[in-house]
Amino acid sequence: MLIIPAIDLKDGECVRLRQGRMDDATVFSSDPVAMATHWVDAGARRLHLVDLNGAFDGEPVNGDVVKAIAKAYPKLPIQIGGGIRNLDTIRAYLDAGVEWVIIGTKAVKEPAFVTEACREFAGHIIVGIDAKDGWVATDGWAEVSGVQATELAKQFEDDGVSAIIYTDIARDGMMQGVNVEATVTMARASSIPVIASGGITSLQDIKALHAVEQEGILGAITGRAIYEGTLDLEDAQQWCDAQGAQ
Repeated sequence: MLIIPAIDLKDGECVRLRQGRMDDATVFSSDPVAMATHWVDAGARRLHLVDLNGAFDGEPVNGDVVKAIAKAYPKLPIQIGGGIRNLDTIRAYLDAGVEWVIIGTKAVKEPAFVTEACREFAGHIIVGIDAKDGWVATDGWAEVSGVQATELAKQFEDDGVSAIIYTDIARDGMMQGVNVEATVTMARASSIPVIASGGITSLQDIKALHAVEQEGILGAITGRAIYEGTLDLEDAQQWCDAQGAQ
């Protein structure tokens, strides 16, 4: 199981939000490339980048920072979400060296776009499903739709989506523990591998997810926990590796 550090970008800085609120941001670094270096040195095998401004504006805002990180680490798999609403944006990110783009809001409002993107960029599309009480939220989590998270996942079953990132918004940035039950429910809803997000606080959360890894859980994204030190990225990845080696 992969432990994936998150670098959330707001106004060119590395921040963490609480429950997706832009007015509740903690700045952890003014140099996102240096932060990427820090996590690479700690053994990260994939990076999760989010253009927070882009998620609200509907178009890339911190794209130059994303491209700078991709240029600094051309062999490191990077996934990017936030403000990806058209094929040109996807193409630009992939051309810059990003491995996967994450389609969130557009996946809810226009599911056919995911099908089109998977056809055009096979193997490079991830769908981000962010939910409040099981219902999908969009537009930087500002709006809650009438779409159930598991039903949305099923729609993409045959499209060739590489993974689903499932975020429990109520847990995100709150350091309250991961919602294992909801993550397993999402994993069982389709054959698409699931990456857990939201609420990862300690190694106990990693162990809880690992215990249900066989349900189809590919990895876990962690942000505030590794920035505030309640989870050690290197230790967590080594623990997961050790389980696989047994």
